[in-house]
Amino acid sequence: MLRIRKAADRGHANHGWLDSRHTFSFGGYRDPAHHNFRTLRVMNEDRVQPSQGFGTHPHRDMEIVTYVLSGELEHKDSMGNGQVLRPGELQRMSAGTGILHSEFNPSATNAAHFYQVWLTPAEKSVEPSYEQRAFDAGDRRGRLQLVASPGGEAGSLDINQDARLYLGGLDAAEGAGGTLWHTLAPGRHAWVQVLRGGVSIATPTHAAQPLAAGDGAALTGEPGLTLALEQPAGGSEAEAAEVLLFDLG
Repeated sequence: MLRIRKAADRGHANHGWLDSRHTFSFGGYRDPAHHNFRTLRVMNEDRVQPSQGFGTHPHRDMEIVTYVLSGELEHKDSMGNGQVLRPGELQRMSAGTGILHSEFNPSATNAAHFYQVWLTPAEKSVEPSYEQRAFDAGDRRGRLQLVASPGGEAGSLDINQDARLYLGGLDAAEGAGGTLWHTLAPGRHAWVQVLRGGVSIATPTHAAQPLAAGDGAALTGEPGLTLALEQPAGGSEAEAAEVLLFDLG
């Protein structure tokens, strides 16, 4: 089964300093048909205005992954961590028994555009922990780059859940790779979130369907999927695309 979640159908909250799009129920947005997908609980696309941010607030028993598309995001937490997250870097916070943290856009001129993802943990009440890591964009050009996994396989972030997160880049430039493939083991599920650009998604049982930036796709009972760079009408060159793929139990 392939189910598409269009960007325009997401929940939306605009607080002036924060413009947020919610793929799943979050805050004041409630949609019983889109509460979660497997262990994937929150998929928020946020834009924070310059010199604005989220004040200190608590989290508990949640795996939180943040990826910055543009701008910067400054993180501080009750474990003593204080780092600035920049484009191409990912942050993983295991809230466990409880953590306090804040997120602030340190720029006086540029907005911060980022995705924040929450997954329910495999084990509750673990000791809170934090990781931040930069991943070379060249290593995901025309391929899927593992960025989070149980145990931190191949240098990825260590996440407390049976989930593997991949970043993938598709580019029309010669030799760059305009197609990505991913095989799903029996009993596995996938979610694809388009971060920028446009792609088409196909499976052995579904013909290709277009996905634009902000769109998501849920796959259940499929042996795998193919992502191809979406070609614009009129013969103009396609914009490079980036996707976030979740392989879930």
